[in-house]
Amino acid sequence: MAERFVDVDLSGARFERVDLSGAVLRSVVVDGAEVEAPWLLDDGASLVVNGVDVAPLVDAELDARMPGRSLRRAGDPDGLRAAWAAPEQSWGRVLERVAAMPSGTVDVSVDDEWSFAQTLRHLVMATDTWLGRAVLGLDQPYHPLGQPHAEYETDGYDMSVFTTRQPTYEEVLEARAGRQRMVREHLATLVADDLAQVRANPWAPQHAETTLSCLRTILDEEWEHQRYAVRDLDLLEARSVAEGQPTNMQKG
Repeated sequence: MAERFVDVDLSGARFERVDLSGAVLRSVVVDGAEVEAPWLLDDGASLVVNGVDVAPLVDAELDARMPGRSLRRAGDPDGLRAAWAAPEQSWGRVLERVAAMPSGTVDVSVDDEWSFAQTLRHLVMATDTWLGRAVLGLDQPYHPLGQPHAEYETDGYDMSVFTTRQPTYEEVLEARAGRQRMVREHLATLVADDLAQVRANPWAPQHAETTLSCLRTILDEEWEHQRYAVRDLDLLEARSVAEGQPTNMQKG
């Protein structure tokens, strides 16, 4: 049921997992407002600000900031192999950055978001969902160190497959490297006819996917979560500077 807010002060409000599709904001003050919309461009979605659809502009800017991101819409095996190599290389640079930061950085949460280690664990789960479950059809595809999304348990899925202990960062890196290798090896043998094979959507089996759409979802997950991770690393470094603590750059 649509609600109407008139002359309401929502400054400082925080909205999480909220559906605002079709919402209309008129005569609003948005200075400093921040929007995280990972599905901004799904199915031709739009975001109109002052009469301008800014969604394509945001997408182009993210491509410019993250070299290789534009490859994620590849439609043939060679293109997909290149599209996967790009985030692998980019994540390698992020891991090097994290390794140079203060001890414990990987387990720090920023604004109640996932820590860096949890983000890597979620990518393990995303790979298991869209490759292991959807494409390969494994009955139980999940690595125990995977990090499910917030709604996983409340939607009735089995949490017992995931560990309840906090793994070491070394264990997380090992699990993550294994799943990256799994994607790489799958792509290495991929041929054009494979891409059109029909798969069930792992979250809504009544809806059809293709091998191509599943692989593109994995690529989207990689780039979106790298964006989140880098955003939070930037904030952690900025806080360290403000507090006069050493950062990776200061430790030289």
